[in-house]
Amino acid sequence: MARFAKGRRALAISDRSGAAFPYREMVKEWNGSFVHISEFEAKQPQLKPHPVGADPQGLMNARPARIEFPVQDILPNNPFTTTAANVSVSVSYPANQINEGTTFVRFQAVKSPVGGVPIVTGAAGPALELSTTLDTAATATDGTITVQTGTHFPTTGFIIIEKVNALTGKYENEVIQYTGRNFDNFTGCIRGTSAPYRGFTPPATTAGTHPVGARVFGCYAATAVATTVVVGPTLPNGTQATEQQFNSITFSLISNATSTETGGGFQCTIGPLNDRS
Repeated sequence: MARFAKGRRALAISDRSGAAFPYREMVKEWNGSFVHISEFEAKQPQLKPHPVGADPQGLMNARPARIEFPVQDILPNNPFTTTAANVSVSVSYPANQINEGTTFVRFQAVKSPVGGVPIVTGAAGPALELSTTLDTAATATDGTITVQTGTHFPTTGFIIIEKVNALTGKYENEVIQYTGRNFDNFTGCIRGTSAPYRGFTPPATTAGTHPVGARVFGCYAATAVATTVVVGPTLPNGTQATEQQFNSITFSLISNATSTETGGGFQCTIGPLNDRS
């Protein structure tokens, strides 16, 4: 087997400069050139770049994005304020975003009457929570919906008939738009629709049949009230930074409140007409 000398005293000629250097100080470059260590040049990375594939896009166990339907919000304590001999009711509702568009709201869990306006009513007159039951069974095409007591509902707007599938237990509520109300009859009904909330109209519901005694709920058209709020310190020129906030709404009863009062109780809620989508 061949043996090579260690070259302690030998010289070698550099392939790059042609100069003689101690043999034991020579190294090989990536291209095979035998050069002195002082002349060594590493391979330029751009001569052979690493392959780069596309960034991964798919995710394991991915879940598609979806738009959650709006739900009830809790109002501050005693949120309702009525004015004597006036149909307008003010509702404290901080950061409500109602200004974003047409909104119909439904109140629930009201704890006490306000200004002579009861929570619910079984007779003519205003009410804070709009609810009743069907007085006549409804088919999927009826243009008139008759309820037990409807005179406390607005003369135009939206109602919802609650329906629960007996097999699945899921809500199959139907939202109905009506263009008129004759006592306890909602007329000009547009079946299987949806009530706008904060400028967004949820997917339409499905028209269906409903038995006598089915629960019916209503809603009020809400208007946002803008207030100017100071949000910064006093500047050297004496001015202060302000912004417009929407911390309350108003709605109109079917008839006047009898007194000026603030109330409603603790943890009343406000939300869309159909909160069981």
